[in-house]
Parts: sequence; C-alpha cells; structure tokens
Amino acid sequence: MSLSTSVTAGLAAAAVVGAGLVGFGVYQAVDNGKPPTNEATLVVGTSSVRAEPTCYNGGKAIAEADLAKCAQQAAKDSGDNKLTSLDVRASDRVGVGVPKDLADKGWYAFTGQGQNRTPIIAGATGVTYSGSVSAAGLMTSDEKTMVTVAAVDKDTNEYYAVWFFNMNNQKS
Repeated sequence: MSLSTSVTAGLAAAAVVGAGLVGFGVYQAVDNGKPPTNEATLVVGTSSVRAEPTCYNGGKAIAEADLAKCAQQAAKDSGDNKLTSLDVRASDRVGVGVPKDLADKGWYAFTGQGQNRTPIIAGATGVTYSGSVSAAGLMTSDEKTMVTVAAVDKDTNEYYAVWFFNMNNQKS
C-alpha cells in the first residue's frame, strides 16, 4: 500500500511546520531575556526538585567567612523546614545535577556533616549529573538527611556555589 503524493506532501509539510513551532518554543524558552539560572537538581526515585544556590557570589569565588555563615544558615533553615526537600526511602536511588558552567569547574555532593560525610559524587569535572546511588547508604538516622552540593574549582579549591537540600527520611 502506498501513500498518494498529495498525502505524503501534506505529512511532510505538517512535520516541517511542527518542527518549526517546536524550535520556536525552545528558542522562546531559552532566550527569554533572563540569564541562565544556577539551579541544582536533587533526584530521588522518580521525583526531582530544583533550587538556587544558598551560597553564590555572582560567579566569583565565595569568601571563607561567607561560606561559614552560609552553612550555619543552611543548618538553621534545615531545622525550620525551609530547605527544598524530597521524601526518601531506603529503596530509592538518589542523584544530583548541576549547571554545565559550574560542572566544568568541578563539583561534589554528599550527605552528612564533618567526619560522617557520605559522597554522592566526588571531584567530578565536566559531568552535570552524579548518576544514581542507593539512598540506603546516604540516609542518616535522623528524621532528615541534608544534602550538600558544592561547585569547587579543582585547581584553586575556591567555592563558586553551594546548594543545600533535605531528604525527608521515610520508613519503607
């Protein structure tokens, strides 16, 4: 069975118009006069959330004193349930994504604090997504597990952005 020339031409025209509309929509979404965001993404299972960095200095390195203040504020925000969060179960997979320009500098993500850090991704450069790791190894015994994501220049060890998320630990 063959299609007539006019039906084939009509389908081709519809495909061209559709592709043009999709291309225009993508152009509009990308070039809407706003600068690109520096949002990081936390993925838990099939859900995801995005957040602006808690610590950011307009693309310049962040001073050590400002990093300390930022971490203190994040701890307070975590206790006040003000951090962007997702529910997590031990059976879930967890991943993190960062913007390309910051990924090119270098970045890492972990749960826990101090000596009890568990890496999600460590020392990645150029990679924008951590891949998925088991939540069971990331979750703390607390009600919440804080996730820290940091864009850090691999050569200078300067911080350029830090994001904080909470994973709300759920019983399986």
